[in-house]
Amino acid sequence: MKSIIQIAASLAFFAAALQAHAAEGDAAKGKDLAYTCTGCHGIPGYKNAYPQYNVPKIGGQNQAYLVAALTAYRAGERSHPTMAAQAQGYTEQDILDIAAYLSSVNEGAAK
Repeated sequence: MKSIIQIAASLAFFAAALQAHAAEGDAAKGKDLAYTCTGCHGIPGYKNAYPQYNVPKIGGQNQAYLVAALTAYRAGERSHPTMAAQAQGYTEQDILDIAAYLSSVNEGAAK
C-alpha cells in the first residue's frame, strides 16, 4: 500500500501539472470563446436564460479546475447535457484559453 506521503506527493504533482498546463491558455482568445458562457452563467446586466436553474459562478474560478471540468464534460465524464454539448465543440487549446480568461475575471463579472 502506498503511504499517505506518497499519495499526497502524487496529488501535489498532478495539481502542479494541471496548473502548469492551464497556464498555456490565451485569455484574449478565451474572452471571445467564453461569450457563449454568459447565456447561463451570466454577467452584470444579463440574466440567466433559465432563471429557475441555479448555475455556478465561473468568473474568478481556479484555472486548473476550469480546465479539468471542461475536459471532463467534453469526455463525457461529467453529466450535464448543455455543458457536454458545449464542450464537445472545444479543442484542448480552446479549453485552456477559456480557463485562462475566466480565471482572470473579477468574480462578480461572470457568474
